[in-house]
Amino acid sequence: MSGGRAVEVTRTYLQMTRPGQLHPARVQDPAVRVERARRCPVSFYRFLYREVGRLYHWVDRLSWSDEQVRAHLDQEALSLWVLHVEGSPAGFFELLRQGDGSVEIAYFGLLPEFHGRGLGKHLLTEAVERAWTERPSRVWLHTCTLDDPAALPNYTARGFEAFKQETYLATVPDPA
Repeated sequence: MSGGRAVEVTRTYLQMTRPGQLHPARVQDPAVRVERARRCPVSFYRFLYREVGRLYHWVDRLSWSDEQVRAHLDQEALSLWVLHVEGSPAGFFELLRQGDGSVEIAYFGLLPEFHGRGLGKHLLTEAVERAWTERPSRVWLHTCTLDDPAALPNYTARGFEAFKQETYLATVPDPA
């Protein structure tokens, strides 16, 4: 990547091995709802991925063709859930059933305009509860030091426990 710099990144893997580990946190507002997006339009998925991940260097899927995005969304093992606030999309999460019997919260985040309102805690509570309905052996996710500084504290406050860490180099754009 031209104009980029290499940074050391720490990725932390976290898990819950039983539903009772969840420490829920909710926003008590009828204007806040989470709905499954069935047959999500490719363009809407691209919007969610790009805008939620913009500040955190989510780039892996930006180059995917429409066919690749559609194939991803059509996986039987995948479900996509969208957070709405007063009718507007505010964030999303993906649940992915893995071959080992676990469910991964594969992507999770809020649009920048919705940070700082407690919605991340609410959305994570929803993600974990929906993951456990699949009756997995465990629910897991990972975060890294490129993510929002509130991510890891939110995960541990909800009851996730770290089980693995790794360090790698990533190229990120130079600050503007």
